[in-house]
Amino acid sequence: MLTAEAISARLEVLGNPEAARFALRFFRTGPGEYGEGDLFRGIRVPVLRKLASGLDNLPPEEVIRLLHSAFHEDRLLALLLLIRRFRRADGVEQERIYNSYLANTRRINNWDLVDISAEHIVGSFLRNRDRAPLYRLAVSESLWERRIAIVSTFHFIRRNEFHDTLAIAGMLLNDREELIHKAAGWMLREVGKRDQPAEEAFLQVHYSRMPRVMLRYAIERFEEGKRQRWLKGLV
Repeated sequence: MLTAEAISARLEVLGNPEAARFALRFFRTGPGEYGEGDLFRGIRVPVLRKLASGLDNLPPEEVIRLLHSAFHEDRLLALLLLIRRFRRADGVEQERIYNSYLANTRRINNWDLVDISAEHIVGSFLRNRDRAPLYRLAVSESLWERRIAIVSTFHFIRRNEFHDTLAIAGMLLNDREELIHKAAGWMLREVGKRDQPAEEAFLQVHYSRMPRVMLRYAIERFEEGKRQRWLKGLV
């Protein structure tokens, strides 16, 4: 039977020390930084995706054990496996995966781990359900749970449903973390790509107190003249 330990050993062989050193800097793993203490093997995401395609028979408990690895790529691989399983699962199994995901948010502890998984598990599961869990995540003490809250709404945005994105972005206006400002701005930009008047209506109410980086992300795709007017407050 495949085990998390056997997969971790395989990943160790695939590692690239130079790429790992770069990742340590890129993902801010220094003291006091958001990724403090994380460990990297130096494996690219396409390699992990290819590996995931051959691990569909890994027992669920071993996937969760892999998610608890100290190494970033092991956790990313575990999330890719959860996404693959979620897509094939029936409703009961999807709920189990969703609950496992939320029970282990402490291990989904960097922006790429959130961004690759939240919409496909949390957003997908809540599409036709009560979305109150997202609002609870949005006020969590955990940076990563707050990011899960807003990024999960990408699943709804892709289906031209914007209410929860706009509501949660409003809740996060005063967030203390730049990673949340960037995520909220990104989701607002995605709303605007599909319905710019809806995004501009939100901005009209909130732009004067939006963190600057959130505003910049939100208006990145605007025509340059309009973008400059928003930046200068001339709207």
